[in-house]
Amino acid sequence: MDLLESFRTAIDSLATNKMRAILTTLGIIIGVAAVITLLAVGNGVSASIQGEIQSIGSNLITIITDYDNSDGYPALSMGDVAAIEDPYYVPLVRRVAAEVQGTQQVLRGARETRVTVSGVSGSYFNVRNLVVEEGDELTTNDVNSSARAAVLGYGTAQELFDDGTYPIGQSIKISGVQYKVVGVLKEKGGIGPMSQDDQVYIPLSTAQSRLYTRRTRSGERKVDIVYAEAVSQAQIDEATQQIKDLLRDRHGIAYLADDDFTMISQTQILDAFGVIMASVNLFLGAIAGISLLVGGIGIMNIMLVSVTERTREIGIRKAVGALRRDILIQFLIESLLLSVLGGTIGIALGFTAAKVIGSLTADLTPVVDLGTVAMSFSFAAAVGLIFGIYPAWRAAGLRPIEALRYE
Repeated sequence: MDLLESFRTAIDSLATNKMRAILTTLGIIIGVAAVITLLAVGNGVSASIQGEIQSIGSNLITIITDYDNSDGYPALSMGDVAAIEDPYYVPLVRRVAAEVQGTQQVLRGARETRVTVSGVSGSYFNVRNLVVEEGDELTTNDVNSSARAAVLGYGTAQELFDDGTYPIGQSIKISGVQYKVVGVLKEKGGIGPMSQDDQVYIPLSTAQSRLYTRRTRSGERKVDIVYAEAVSQAQIDEATQQIKDLLRDRHGIAYLADDDFTMISQTQILDAFGVIMASVNLFLGAIAGISLLVGGIGIMNIMLVSVTERTREIGIRKAVGALRRDILIQFLIESLLLSVLGGTIGIALGFTAAKVIGSLTADLTPVVDLGTVAMSFSFAAAVGLIFGIYPAWRAAGLRPIEALRYE
């Protein structure tokens, strides 16, 4: 018997028991659909968060105080900011921004909200890629004059002002002091559970004199965060090292373990996030893959039943000249057809489920990777083949005389 004839025989056998064949493939269908859907959602979440991180700036270096090594004192000062800005000391840094922050109560009339209020330097909005949708951003003049001006995050503006109300020029109160709203930022969304829109920005000097007055050990005005923008992403590691050397020299640090500051680059954040998401996707794929194994066991079970039911048929075919390999190939093809059918339906179902989830969630676009589809389909076919070997071997091993006697 040639391969084409074995294929036709296998199709006829499955067509005879359509409902049983469909039920047998359910495990494969669910497994493949689950793998595609879960990994599509995982890829979508990963792409969304990576986009948010990269929107801050791919060549950004963030510097904060390491309070474990600073005896609880703020370690970064305005002097450090000025030194990092000096191209003589750090030639690979283009721009620098400073920030102090804390949580404050913000009021407008009877409305109030509790959000992060940040004091920022004049270059902050450019360094952080923040776009003003209405009004203007804070300027260097605002910082130099300690102006009582405020730029609202999109979410904060929504909380304090009714739809249709123009916020520019209006007054708000922060810690009991009035500030004039000069701008509202474009909506940014969130990085994970944290929203970037629930913010208020005021001049750095104003925040340091009115809200966050704590000083460094040497008596300088403290800075919570320093953002340094490297001249290019390719030189971010060199720029990081230049800043480290400068701060260690300024703070009198002799040993690396005594650094009273911590530096994080966007590249490091993206790399760490990539490792985490790869582990999450692997975990999701493993969970969904269990369904494929269950489906494979179902195929083996049904194929064993089929061998028992068709024992007499096998005996007749062997009696008229069918070889052992002909019986083996026929049953393997039947098993493979079941898994391929289940894999094909599972792919269609997975695509559909991913599209439905994407339509229900505005902030998430599932990403179906063709590599995932190919892997799922190949694994489904492999499961059908592997779990079909034993039933096929058992069918091929039946002796013609014993098979013909079977009732």
